[in-house]
Order: sequence, then C-alpha cells, then structure tokens
Amino acid sequence: MILRKFARLLVLPFFVALACAQTPSHLFFRVTLDPGMQPASGRLLIFLEPGSGATHVSANEFRPSATSIAAKEISGLQPGSSIDVDVDDVAFPAPFSSLKPGTYQAQAILDVRHTYAYDGPAAGDLESAVVPLAGWTPGSSSEPTFVLNHVREAPAPRPLPLKPEELAAAEKATAPVDFVSPALTAFSGRETHIRGWVVLPPGYAEHPREHYPTVYWTHGFGAKLETIRPSALMAASRMNAGKMPPMIWIFLDESLPTGTHEFADSVNNGPWGQALTAEFIPWIEAKYRMDAKVNGRFLNGHSSGGWATLQLQVNYPKIFGGTWSTSPDPSDFHDFTGIDLYAPNGNAYRRPDGTPYPIVRDHQQVVATFEELTRQEDVLGSYGGQVASFEWVFSPRGADGRPLVMFDRSTGEIHPEVVAYWHDHYDLAQIVEANWATRGRDLKGKIHLIVGTADTFYLDGAAHKFEAVLNRLGADPHFTYRDNRTHFDLYEENGDRMAMMDEIAEQMYAVARPSAHWKPPAGAPAPILHP
Repeated sequence: MILRKFARLLVLPFFVALACAQTPSHLFFRVTLDPGMQPASGRLLIFLEPGSGATHVSANEFRPSATSIAAKEISGLQPGSSIDVDVDDVAFPAPFSSLKPGTYQAQAILDVRHTYAYDGPAAGDLESAVVPLAGWTPGSSSEPTFVLNHVREAPAPRPLPLKPEELAAAEKATAPVDFVSPALTAFSGRETHIRGWVVLPPGYAEHPREHYPTVYWTHGFGAKLETIRPSALMAASRMNAGKMPPMIWIFLDESLPTGTHEFADSVNNGPWGQALTAEFIPWIEAKYRMDAKVNGRFLNGHSSGGWATLQLQVNYPKIFGGTWSTSPDPSDFHDFTGIDLYAPNGNAYRRPDGTPYPIVRDHQQVVATFEELTRQEDVLGSYGGQVASFEWVFSPRGADGRPLVMFDRSTGEIHPEVVAYWHDHYDLAQIVEANWATRGRDLKGKIHLIVGTADTFYLDGAAHKFEAVLNRLGADPHFTYRDNRTHFDLYEENGDRMAMMDEIAEQMYAVARPSAHWKPPAGAPAPILHP
C-alpha cells in the first residue's frame, strides 16, 4: 500500500509536466499608450507582414492572408499604461505563434470608432510606428513592443484631373444637402440625416424658368460623404465641358456604422427606401427646379450603390424612370458571388466537392476566397465589414437586437431560415417575378445593368441570372457585359476613368427629353455601351 502511494506521487508530477508541455503557450505583444495621449478605448489591431521598410502596415482585402492580424477590445487605457495582446487568441489567418521565423514588420492601430472594417484607418485613430522584426522567431525572448504615440490625420483630398479654373467652376456648381428624416429618426430614436451633394448644371442660375431631369447616384462599399465629393465635382466638370447633358445630380451618402444601408427598407437599419422616396425626394424637389415626375428621375450607382439603385427601381417603379446600375451586388441569390444560397446543405466556404469559393479575382487568377475575407473581417471588427453589412440590410433581427447571421462563421454552413427571409425580401430576381403582375408595366424597359466579364467579385454571374428572369417576363432589360473589364475599370475608356458616365447620362436625358436630341461635342469618343 505504501509503495503504491509512493508510485502515484512520482507519476503525478510526470503527467502534469507532460500536459503542460503539450499545451501550446500563447504569444503576447505589449502595447503602451504614450504618456502624452488622452485615455483611449476601441479595438486594438496589430498588423504583421513579411518584409521591411514599410511606413504603414494594414489589412489587404484583395490578398487577405498576406497580412497577419490580431485584435483585442480595450476600454479606458490610461496614458503611460500598457496592455498585453494575445496574438494567438483573436487572430487571422492563424495564431502568430504559428508563423515561420523570418523578417517581418508590424504596427499597432487603435480603431477608436470601430470603423476599420468599413473604410480602413481613419482620422482620430491612434497608431504606433512600424516596428521592424529582422530575423524574428515567434516565442523568442525579444517580442516586439508598440507605443501608440500618433493620432492619424484625415488624408489630403485626392487631386482631380482638372485645371484650377475647371475645379473652381465645379465647386461653384456643387453644394451639400442635409435632410433630417422623420421616419428614420422615429426608427432610431435619434436625429437621423440623409446627406449628400447636389450638382447643378451650367446655366441653372441664368435660366430661372428652366427645369431639369434629376439623377440620384450612390456609392459603393467603403465610401462616405467626404469621399464621394470628388465624384460630384467630376460630374459638374463634365457637364461644364459639354460632355454630359444638363441635369441635376444628387450624390447620396449611404454609409452607416454597420456598412452601407443601400437605401433599402430594413428591420435592422431602418426604412431608408421609404425615407428617400416619401420624404427626401419631395423635400429636395421643392428646393430645386427639378422635373419632379417619373420620366425625370433616374438612378445610377456602382457596386453596393449599383444594388441600391437597382432595388430602388424594382421597389419604387412608379417613382423612378430608369436605373443604370453598374457592377451591382448580387441581384439573384442563386449566384451570390458564385455561391448558390438556395442549394441543399449549402456552405458559404466550400463547394460540394470541397474546393473553396473564391471572392476576389484578378481576371483569371483567384486572389482571395470567401472564407478568407470573412475570417479577416471577423478579426477587424464585429460589424461594418462587407459580409456583416449584407446581414444588417438583408437579415431578420435576432433576440439580441442584431441581425441573424446568414451562415456559421466557423463552418460556413448556410442557415436556410435566414436565407428564406433574404429570398422573400431582397432577392431582386425573385421580387420582380413575384410582383410582375402589379409592377411589370412600370418596370418594363427601365432596368439597365452594366458589368464587366472579369468583374473582380464575380458579380457578372448574378447579372446573367437576373437578365434571364427579366427576359422570360418580357421586361425589355438592357444589360451590357463589357469584355474583360473588372470592378474597377468598368467606366474607363482611353485613359478617362469616368468616360462611360457620359453615355449613361446621354441615355437618361433621351428618356427625359426625347425630342431634344442632345449630343456630345464634335470629336467626342465613340459610344461605349451601344456602338
């Protein structure tokens, strides 16, 4: 008996030591808030990538796995205080301790407003210097330390290809618009605004009796009020130069902390479609000399803005006289960037044969998968990213007040009950087909969609499916597939990155003023969409 007890005493320490040896130790990086700063809170992000000499290290949505990211929520970090970040806990694409020895560079950023997942580093975020890690081995005794000692400033406005006098004239024609929506305010419980920029055509002041067709434009994911102003200025300049017919343009901001609301009525974001059509449009038509009729109201937008304008035309066909939606987000959920959301036992990460679904391509080369993009987004923040943005628009609300997720983030398993809600409320192909008897007369001929055959996010697939539905209904759709064009060069021609905008505007004007026969000046490039 005594011998058996003695043996157990010998064996117990052995197994404890063995268990400790088999449990991986986590890696910690220390971050200090500079003593000269104010107390700070937010999402602390640490970015690490191979190489040296960079002045900034950040996430890359087009090659997500190229940069390692770790995150930790912090609250009330005091000046001079430090916090240890477990870079194996919340990390992408893998725990930092699994990295191979090598030369790296790293930087810490405190995302104080939780906006990084939407538009990257922003003014007011706190940053450290880039820390070089030459010949670094994870778990070595010399782990990097970071000091948050710099407040990020707003970036300088990007220069526009305009002469000083052209820019001055464009600025004179452009003004901010700001409307407080009663419907959105009632929904949110706080004053909620619809904001944007109005662009007036040349001659507006000189011809006080003249009224003009109006275009409602909105942007893609990642943009916001300040960053869409250059697009407004370029539209003003193109009208001043005679490249576009004289119309009033309203450049609308559709950004929210949750992503883009897409001017859709949503149980999570609020009644943005109702607010735009029933409140904002009557208000702004009373302020400016607009046609204020169906054939004088048009829609144009790209990417998420393309989907926004597409759904506005589908859901409010008696208000708008046509949409010219470019590279829109998926309009038929049988092809949600390549994923069939309705497939039995569907998975957002992997096809039935186990291969991953791609999400980003450079022509024929896959550069990122849907799973990579999703996992990167989860580390960057719980909302504001592209995948979460879809759910804030499309999903029913959960018991916790947040939208139900469409798929399991760990496994990729698609949730059929959530997809059923998406189908009924936001699958535009389904909505058009289900409501054709009541909306068909007002939709016929009004849907214009333009996308590249090499769209970066595979959005041409859904366009083909939506077009097939419209053709079957006799909807007289106008779809254009620009050969070998991506998400980012769709409008470009002969070095002019906005060239296609001219023809879109000309087609709109022809609907509003069929007898005007407006033409661009002599010597203008040949039409892009319909040679």
